[in-house]
Amino acid sequence: MEKSSVFDMIGPVMIGPSSSHTAGVVRIARVGVRLLGGIPDEAEVIFYNSFARTYEGHGSDRAIIAGLLDFKTDDKRIKTSFDEAKKSGLKYTFKSVGNASTKHPNTIRLKLKKGNQSVEMEGESRGGGVVKIVEVNGFTAGFSANLHTIIIEANDARGSITFITSVIAQDDCNIATMTVSRKGKNDLACQILEMDSGLNDITLQYLRSLNWIRRVIYIPDIDK
Repeated sequence: MEKSSVFDMIGPVMIGPSSSHTAGVVRIARVGVRLLGGIPDEAEVIFYNSFARTYEGHGSDRAIIAGLLDFKTDDKRIKTSFDEAKKSGLKYTFKSVGNASTKHPNTIRLKLKKGNQSVEMEGESRGGGVVKIVEVNGFTAGFSANLHTIIIEANDARGSITFITSVIAQDDCNIATMTVSRKGKNDLACQILEMDSGLNDITLQYLRSLNWIRRVIYIPDIDK
């Protein structure tokens, strides 16, 4: 069972009207920006279930665009994010799916592009600004973005999990959670680790230099 702190229940400093419909939405989008490596040129936003029915009235549409522009949850420009998107050249479309029974009531899928880079992810807004990223590029995820997070796409090689965790341990980082999924046996695999402290640049450079590692994404703190 997932636990929430008193700070989660109080909620973040934010532009309203609702922590789940605005603050959580902004934070999901800001994760997408970090996965992509910058503010996107194009974005397709799919709202599911409760979000699909209320995203316009509750301001989730403005919140998701604000997050894609990397505005924080308390940024006053959230209210004028459509105008800000026009200024920045961000092109976006909204879609809604009102009855997806297997998904959390407040689910958003993002398909983002920047130059020749792209990312597809799915996140859930769970109230109080708390989010859960459940999928990244077709891989099962399950991280909160509250901790330092590293996402490693690599060949599904024997001993890779042990090797990567040992490298991180050498950086004196304690692993809080770990999720591993793969496309298939001996195919591309994805490791997602949440850590209590950050990684040094030299550790990230070393991991990126290994020829069997395809991609390394590091998210130090989503709220900064």
